[in-house]
Amino acid sequence: MKNKWGLTPFIFLLCTFTAGAQSWPSKPIRFIVSFPPGGSSDLIARSIARKMGEKLGQPVVVENKPGAGGNIGVDAVAKSAPDGHTIGLAAAGALSVNQSLYPAMPFDPQKDLAPISMLAMIPFFLVAHPSQKPTLAEVLLEAKTRPLSYGHGGNGSAMHLSGELLQMITHVPLVPVAYKGSGPVATDVLGGQVPLGIVDVPSAIANVKAGKLRALAVTTRRRISAAPDVPTFEEAGVAGYESIGWFGAVAPAGTPPAIINRLNAEIAAALAAPDVREKALAAGAEPLASSPQEFAAFIRDEARKWGDVIQKAGVKLE
Repeated sequence: MKNKWGLTPFIFLLCTFTAGAQSWPSKPIRFIVSFPPGGSSDLIARSIARKMGEKLGQPVVVENKPGAGGNIGVDAVAKSAPDGHTIGLAAAGALSVNQSLYPAMPFDPQKDLAPISMLAMIPFFLVAHPSQKPTLAEVLLEAKTRPLSYGHGGNGSAMHLSGELLQMITHVPLVPVAYKGSGPVATDVLGGQVPLGIVDVPSAIANVKAGKLRALAVTTRRRISAAPDVPTFEEAGVAGYESIGWFGAVAPAGTPPAIINRLNAEIAAALAAPDVREKALAAGAEPLASSPQEFAAFIRDEARKWGDVIQKAGVKLE
């Protein structure tokens, strides 16, 4: 049965193992997170690590290696021994976007990594100051005659690319304004310094519920439980629009398939645990497991989608 994201959660039946896989894990497992401590990805990684450690009989130790749009941490995974004792949390940037933004990548996402499972999806809001028009259709109509600016979380970020995709589909000019993260964007929309913003849900949900910010649309295909009254872009009149932040688990290429399958099963079990799910939802993320094959196909699809947006929009890091 497929879930609302179009992916099929899959837990592998572990019937056969090679001799090497039978003795795994023989030591603690490093879980490299390519983001700083404290964010939603770090929180989910630590929750999963605790559950996995309990089942595997070895500690799963989270190690934060942020920087370069996630490239530093993911490169450390790619260059580790493929023995199942190093895995990593990687997001859309390092797996599907950065290859179209950076002049040189330290690793090849398609060749140097073994996908394990999707972990979570993160929706975004297009928010406006309450003084703006009340619907997305009206805002876009106004932008055709008076270009409006929108704040986003940084050049090349998922939120920036979400805005570029919106322009490509609607042919409505919007002026991107780069910030350092979603929080400052929400603050400036709240204060009227910028009329629109594309932000992650946690940065805006409290002010949306308080009526201080207006959420014009959510970027997912379906409405989200945290804000059931906010329409999707499709419902608001932008057909075919979807843009979601996401992250998943990867291992070095060459990691034995039996170990990948066991990791997949343990991650899926951890994500299904009520306490892990509640923490993820509280952090603005929708927990989501997948098979390694589904995750690999998803990474390829996202790379094609965002590579096209980056090329057509002429997005640059500087």
